[in-house]
Amino acid sequence: MVDRIVSRKKFAVIVTTYGEVEKLTVRNLWPSSRRILKVVTRQIVKIPTAMIYFIADYRSTKHYINWKLNRYSSSLAAINRAQKNILARSIAESRNPLLEQADIDVVDAYYFVPPYLDDMLEQFEHTYDGVVVVPMIPVESSFSCGIACQMVIDVYSDSAFAKVKTLSKFWSDERLHQIYIDYLFGQLSAAVRSQKNGKIGLVLVIHGTLVKDRAGNPPKVFTGLEETIKFFEVMKRKILADPQNIFSDVRQGCINHSTGGDWTSDTIEKALMDYKEEGYAGVVMFPYGFFADNSETEYDSFKKLDAASFPVSQYVRCINDSLPFGHWLADKVLDELQALNNLQKAFDSLEYKP
Repeated sequence: MVDRIVSRKKFAVIVTTYGEVEKLTVRNLWPSSRRILKVVTRQIVKIPTAMIYFIADYRSTKHYINWKLNRYSSSLAAINRAQKNILARSIAESRNPLLEQADIDVVDAYYFVPPYLDDMLEQFEHTYDGVVVVPMIPVESSFSCGIACQMVIDVYSDSAFAKVKTLSKFWSDERLHQIYIDYLFGQLSAAVRSQKNGKIGLVLVIHGTLVKDRAGNPPKVFTGLEETIKFFEVMKRKILADPQNIFSDVRQGCINHSTGGDWTSDTIEKALMDYKEEGYAGVVMFPYGFFADNSETEYDSFKKLDAASFPVSQYVRCINDSLPFGHWLADKVLDELQALNNLQKAFDSLEYKP
């Protein structure tokens, strides 16, 4: 009997998110806005094809003028690259046994700006033995992680099960909860910590979601509403129970859109207004529903906190490229890679006949 020669495997890890343009020009914004309308908005609102270009170009121009006047430049892509780099280092330094059997390449890709995730998946289909897709948002829905899943299905179709794994359900991971809590309290300013003249409130910012469509019915697509509620409840409970806690209350602050029907009611505006009416001396805002800062967090949400004019306030940036977060993510990815490798070995053993 001749032993079968087992070649060293090659896996890819794709760290992916929505993506925002780095160089602010209307020409760069146009294709991004069009892809958003085609991939996301059309899931909840019927848009004639002819209208997509008009609406997208209008939105692009509006964003350009708004961001230009306020001198805003998105840091999302730069942060995603930094997260990719820290993930790659954490994997390389892990001493995981899988590294003795396979080479692992870590790259970044995006839904709405180049390099596009779907293009990357097509490129890797025949050059890698397997791919792990890492959507960088904690709560999955058809509008977030679901986009990555659909792109995987479109490219790999029937072979997706044996070739691709897409990470999900980050929000339910207890280790992530503690990393979040330690990071949050470690970022608090001296002004917030030393506030003795009144209560301090915390606003946990997350992307809101559709609750009812225009007809008043539950949405036909998976919105992640139940997961969003559970994520907030567990984080609120753990933050208030933590020995480091200084907050009198914790409230959800949802970022909503205006189309498609009724969205989540616990908005950032409501949380800030309630704290104001209840006489809170200070407010801290932390976008726990995002792994990386973007225009919706560091720009839109921050402006709302600033405009509320509390005597003391602080915006705590997203977890971004925090080292403990990178180590945690590396462990999640390596577990998924090992599961994929084991699955492929099982298939190979069934196909191989000595």
